[in-house]
Formats: sequence, structure tokens, C-alpha cells
Amino acid sequence: MPRVIGVDIPGKKRLIISLQYIYGVGPSVANEIIEKLGLDPDMRAHALKEEDISRINALLQTDYMVEGDLRRDVQGNIKRLISIQAYRGIRHRVGLPVRGQRTSTNARTRKGKRKTMAGKKK
Repeated sequence: MPRVIGVDIPGKKRLIISLQYIYGVGPSVANEIIEKLGLDPDMRAHALKEEDISRINALLQTDYMVEGDLRRDVQGNIKRLISIQAYRGIRHRVGLPVRGQRTSTNARTRKGKRKTMAGKKK
């Protein structure tokens, strides 16, 4: 298993797929990386040489925000929303869906125990 930016990527999968195991790298970013470095997207990740891995590491660290930095940035954004008492921040704090999904039926299962909602009067 090759190790890219501290993440073990699966060696038996195609390179374009295995790069997506890195947080912040999706299909389009993986494709960009492969094109910039001139690698074959159909090659398996275990076939990467040490120099290829170091080139991928260097490119990801300079041009893209991935892994720890991206996680920190996202958490900082959520903390900011909570601290300024924005609607989205309140939803994060209470543990309810943030992006406008319905809560009368479906939001309970993934968030654990039942939470009471305001505005449900008879």
C-alpha cells in the first residue's frame, strides 16, 4: 500500500480511484493530479515508483488543501457559524440537519436518540 500524505491508498485499485481515498480529493482533483504529473490513470497504485509518490505528495501540499488542513478549515467554519449564532450554526450545535432536509420523519435515524423540535403544537 503506497502512502501519500500520511494516508495508505489501496494498491490494487486504479490510481484515479485510490487517490480519492485522500480527504479532499475527489474524481476531478484526482484526474487533474494525474494529468499534471503525466501518469497513467489506469495503472494500479502499487505500481507507483517512489519518485512518483514524492511528486504526488509535493503537488498535493503546494496546490491543494487536503487532509488535516482541510479538516481544520471545515471545523473552523462550523465553529464560526456556531459562535455567531447563525441558523446553520444552531442546527450544527443541536445536531439536526443543516441543509434544509425535513425533520418530521427522517432526520432521527442517523443522529441517535429522539430530539424534541420546537413549533410542533396541537
